[in-house]
Amino acid sequence: MTRTERRLAERFGLKIPLRVRIAKPAALEHTAESLNVSTRGISFATDLPFCRGTPVHLAFEMPEEVTHKPASEWLCTGHVVHVQPNSSPQGATCVGVGFDCYEVLQRVRPSVNQVSQLE
Repeated sequence: MTRTERRLAERFGLKIPLRVRIAKPAALEHTAESLNVSTRGISFATDLPFCRGTPVHLAFEMPEEVTHKPASEWLCTGHVVHVQPNSSPQGATCVGVGFDCYEVLQRVRPSVNQVSQLE
């Protein structure tokens, strides 16, 4: 029997550098790389001790192929929705974060359509 896909947004297996910070005053920012991303959340591997429900702040460049809009910097507030041991030799943990809210800061680079209009 196959497991039914319940996600509301398509996932993209993209490796995106991101900055992660537990939502606490004076918490340090850490860097990570996404395992996959959607418009509703992101998954990444880390050695930080996350628990389900932990509030986090994330910053990363959301690619155009995910949103169908020009790539832009996203600042997100979210919460950890799953934590799973990763099978990597480094012993990292796979953490999934659901976005509660986000702010789109700026376009990182012009879209293909914008470049063709300039030519």
